Amino acid sequence: MGGQEHRQREDAESDWSADSWSDYASRDKPGTTLGRTVPDGNVLFPDIFHTDHLLFYERFSAYQDYILADCKASEVKRFIAEYLEKVLEPSGWQAVWRTNVFDVLVGVVNVNFPALKAVVQLSEPFLCESQDSSFTLECMQELLELKEHQILLQELFVVYDESGEFDQTALAIEHVRFFYRCIWRTWDEEEEDEFDYFVRCVEPRLRLHYDILEHRVPSGLVADYQNLLSQCEELYEKFLNVRNSISSNDSDSEAENVSMVEGLKLYDQVEHIKQRLKLIENPLLRYVFGYQKYGSLQAKGLRSTGAKVIHVVPWNMKANLLQLLTRDKLCPESCGALEIQFHRDPLAAVNACYEGDRVIICPGHYFVDGMFSIADSIELEGYGLPDDVVIEKQGKGDNFFDCTGANVKISNLKLVQHDAVEGILNVHHGKTTLENCVLQCETTGITVRTSAELLMRNSDLYGAKGAGVEIYPGSACTLLHNGIHHCKEGILVKNFLDEVYEAPRITMVNNMIHNNEGYGVVLVRPAMPSEMKDASAQETKGCTQPTQAGDETACAEGSRQEQPGCVTDELELYKRAETSEQTENNSEIANVLGATSAKKRQIHRKRLSELGFTEADDNLMSQEMFVSVDGNQFKWNGKGSFGIFFF
Repeated sequence: MGGQEHRQREDAESDWSADSWSDYASRDKPGTTLGRTVPDGNVLFPDIFHTDHLLFYERFSAYQDYILADCKASEVKRFIAEYLEKVLEPSGWQAVWRTNVFDVLVGVVNVNFPALKAVVQLSEPFLCESQDSSFTLECMQELLELKEHQILLQELFVVYDESGEFDQTALAIEHVRFFYRCIWRTWDEEEEDEFDYFVRCVEPRLRLHYDILEHRVPSGLVADYQNLLSQCEELYEKFLNVRNSISSNDSDSEAENVSMVEGLKLYDQVEHIKQRLKLIENPLLRYVFGYQKYGSLQAKGLRSTGAKVIHVVPWNMKANLLQLLTRDKLCPESCGALEIQFHRDPLAAVNACYEGDRVIICPGHYFVDGMFSIADSIELEGYGLPDDVVIEKQGKGDNFFDCTGANVKISNLKLVQHDAVEGILNVHHGKTTLENCVLQCETTGITVRTSAELLMRNSDLYGAKGAGVEIYPGSACTLLHNGIHHCKEGILVKNFLDEVYEAPRITMVNNMIHNNEGYGVVLVRPAMPSEMKDASAQETKGCTQPTQAGDETACAEGSRQEQPGCVTDELELYKRAETSEQTENNSEIANVLGATSAKKRQIHRKRLSELGFTEADDNLMSQEMFVSVDGNQFKWNGKGSFGIFFF
């Protein structure tokens, strides 16, 4: 009894008590809280614990609070081993040892924690399933002897037990298995340990994994990521082989010099792919650099005959509607040369278009299961008011409308989005004009990608779970007389990566931006780009490389009188913009966007000067982020009219 009381007292005093592990099936609770999975194939195999259904926050909490904490990449294995020692039953449980070629039932007799391996023996009776009949009892015994009876924990699936005694064991092994399958990369240990491993690698990869599971990442981007990951693993293995061959050979031969050159090339390739992987893992940057799916989408161009066609989509064509349609739309000056085609749905009409064609959609409610990819310069027009001509998305898919045409026009339509990963309208290339439309969103609203242009006039957009309008670097966006409301954010301006893209060019006139959950307009930008940091360090006295927003503001206040042109002046503009009245923010927004654009031009001139161009052509740099911001109204936005997001 004394030993039992001592053990209970230790359990109560431990940080790893039943209370702290209440979400992970405490031993004090009778029975298991985990489900069971019936293995496929051999019906003689026992059921195993069902642990691969964990939610994001469960894995996040386990890795952050219990397993990895603030460890460095070089300490990951040791931290995992220490975690397992506290929660894993060292013996007395069965598991299915699962590989790519066989499943076999084993019993665990001990655990080698530093190696993350279990010491096992074959269970009686012998149960094995494989596609190859050569895995007999004698063969498996020989294989285990070669492995010294030690199996990686991540290859073991714990046999179901109703008592609840092995719940924590099953969950712990699931966390290890998931970590090495989905989070860990073979090159992580050689990365610099300046930041803790969880923040730098685990969290972004975990979020990306669940974004993919929950269909928030386009399928093309997922495929790109998986391909890059495979390429990087293959190249990194080659690099390690070359490096090991060089280190094991002390001679200064020509062959070694060739190997060194090959190793450097492989290293550069690996680093390049690693950076691309990190960009995809970063939710702010993944769509800018990680996804170039639409760059190769080819337009059809003009028909071989040179003719242009009007495509008509009738919901229910009646004689009087046909007369009105003929009078208003189908009888221009050269009526005799006009070719008309009729289609059953809008998607079929758009897919049949060539350069210069026009699509007229008659009043009706159209349900479309698919995506509109518009690569030619065409017009898509509803015949009537937007509420009379509705196109509603059915079924799941990445996108709804994607535009890459040089000059696309969409007018008099109501677009209703469902089950899309990306926004209701994406402008990837060229110019898209949206006029007199209603957009009922579900994810993000309109996205204006790099080098694309949007003109949105007299339209109404609402319901986006992200931003109503996302504006990327290097794009142009003109918003005139629109309503943008009931979104998470009204307008999101992304102004980052100064060394690659110019600032977006923005015109906002007479828009009503209201009832958004966050800000009416949000500017996303780096907290301190490297060029600005260098300038600030040289120009500002007594202020060296501030790292916090508060420090940067203090630096601005302390140096503003001496350095009226200091880069940190714009931080003062940010502060004033955030504290001004919601309905009087046009000038503040214009000042902030103008200051940012001016600073970019200053940096651009400096770069040109360093390259030997002593006179920079102002015409090359005349495109400012601030074109015109006037007459906009901001009302009832949850966090205010204008905010800055630093990253």
